Amino acid sequence: MANIKSQIKRNKQNEGRRLRNKAVKSELKTRIKTAVRVAEAHDETALTTLQQAQKRLDDAANKRIIHKNQAARRKSRLMKRLNKIED
Repeated sequence: MANIKSQIKRNKQNEGRRLRNKAVKSELKTRIKTAVRVAEAHDETALTTLQQAQKRLDDAANKRIIHKNQAARRKSRLMKRLNKIED
């Protein structure tokens, strides 16, 4: 445990950020799984769920929770997967 006041504060900030980032990453996984599941079921809401997943990926990249290239890669793979299902 830290003895210096500034380090104690920094540890508290890091923990808060870690929990916030963890929640965002968990939501990303959920949105992507939902989009794939809806597309596989040939549901009419597939486009909206896909857009929601892409929006969350972009938001996470803008907040630097994930790297922008990782967001682009995940979006690309998601689109590829959904297009394969539709064909």
